[in-house]
Amino acid sequence: MLKSIFISNVLPEQARSMIPRDYSVDYNDSDTPLAKIDLIKRLHGKDALICHIISAIDEEVLAGAPDLKAICNVAVGFNNIDVAACHKRGVVVTNTPDVLTETTADFAWALLMAAARRVVEADRFARSGQWTRWQWDLLWGNDVYGKTLGIIGFGRIGRAVARRALGFNMRVLYHDTVRADPTVEREVKATYMERDALLRDSDFVSLHTLLIPETRHLIDERTLRLMKKTAILVNAARGPIVDEAALARALKEGWIAGAGLDVFEEEPKIHPGLASLTNVTLAPHIASASLDTRLAMANLAVRNCLAVLEGKPAITPVSS
Repeated sequence: MLKSIFISNVLPEQARSMIPRDYSVDYNDSDTPLAKIDLIKRLHGKDALICHIISAIDEEVLAGAPDLKAICNVAVGFNNIDVAACHKRGVVVTNTPDVLTETTADFAWALLMAAARRVVEADRFARSGQWTRWQWDLLWGNDVYGKTLGIIGFGRIGRAVARRALGFNMRVLYHDTVRADPTVEREVKATYMERDALLRDSDFVSLHTLLIPETRHLIDERTLRLMKKTAILVNAARGPIVDEAALARALKEGWIAGAGLDVFEEEPKIHPGLASLTNVTLAPHIASASLDTRLAMANLAVRNCLAVLEGKPAITPVSS
């Protein structure tokens, strides 16, 4: 019987070419998310869906696609998918971990460095024509070398961020619901610490936890007030982990010194209180946006899809 796949958003030709020619492929070549009614309509009768994080897959969508066997997210996150509902219906859910670990860690560091040394402000100042002479007190920032880095969420990306801190001779603290193996702690010279203590002690706090009910607004007014006034917060994980209204107030009133954000609560919207501030570096969810990484993500999603439809185990299934 002919196998059919719906690709709900733009995917590189290199990845699409991996799909056998005897498969039926419905391809939506767009970066715009489909309305739910259109998504359901185009999923009807399909065996698999390859989608981006912008596609919301809930019980209603699943009910309209009874033949669905696999949903393959081109992302490491999967908070756009009701995984429990999928598993109840026997639908395999996959994501794309590992292939974006190093790229995302690189970008978390890019945000950290840009916020610490006020790179975006400096760029604007240099282009504006205001720079007419050397000034002793122009755009003072924060040193990174030898400081304390706190990492919340110590999975693949959190550990990759920690490895990079070795080159800066930083003291690394981490918090996670599951403590890392002592071998890992020794390898990256990281010390486990309870979350509140980590927030109090860190000069930089980098977020790398999953978005689950327990981590929504994990960084809020209470936790922001625990941080040093000189501290910088980095979020390259998921937007709703941070209460943006509280963060905007914290940055405006000087509870902390700065922030670097790649993700937001209601993307692509950014809290207006953040957009008007100079002590926050903002990026449009591009932590994994390198050529090699995005191609690897797309290829892995297709490989997952083909594996399931061919009756083989998924390569990177989501278990919960």
